[in-house]
Amino acid sequence: MATNKQTTKEIEVEKKSGLEEFIKKYGKILTTVFIAILVITAAALAVSNWYVKPLKEEAKGQTFTAEQYFRAGNYESALNGDGNALGFAEIIKEYGTKGGKAVYFYAGICELQLKNYQGALDYLKKYKGGDKILSARAQACIGDAYVGLGNIEAGLSQYEKAASMADNAYAAQYLLKAGIAAEELGQKDKAVSLYKKIEVEYPQSVEAYDIQKYIVRAQN
Repeated sequence: MATNKQTTKEIEVEKKSGLEEFIKKYGKILTTVFIAILVITAAALAVSNWYVKPLKEEAKGQTFTAEQYFRAGNYESALNGDGNALGFAEIIKEYGTKGGKAVYFYAGICELQLKNYQGALDYLKKYKGGDKILSARAQACIGDAYVGLGNIEAGLSQYEKAASMADNAYAAQYLLKAGIAAEELGQKDKAVSLYKKIEVEYPQSVEAYDIQKYIVRAQN
């Protein structure tokens, strides 16, 4: 029994000696690494608190006037500013997404309303917001931009994608756009299928009220 106790004690002494030897050998390196981590963490917090956060607040403040112009339907001023306040295009150049991910969405809609279709595509494709309704609308607007550029097939694909993402009353709106695009491409059977989907799945939508005329037109 005494031998076992002595052996255990010897093991503990060896472990302690090994730890002391490890600290003696690598202590300076460990201390340097620990200090470096503290410095990097402190620097990151300082940058976040003293630079990034104030910049985000500044950017959000700049979007206020642009959003007001957007809601009023003044898309030129909303996009390019009014000489005093910045527009979404300038906010994106200066702040990126610090003004919020929606700045790309707003800028894209402005370009679309101004019939600058390529510009609309460039902005809308960069929108990565998490809002389901806005994301679906962005896809539909990308479809509008493609149609504006004469690429109806790409527009149709986008409308269908938007409808699948929406999963609400807005889906009927996107399905109607898809049906019209399908008709323009001569895909009448597909158009009828899309129109009937509105009739069956979204009977209370505005689009469903006169969907029969679209169905009849596509069937003839």
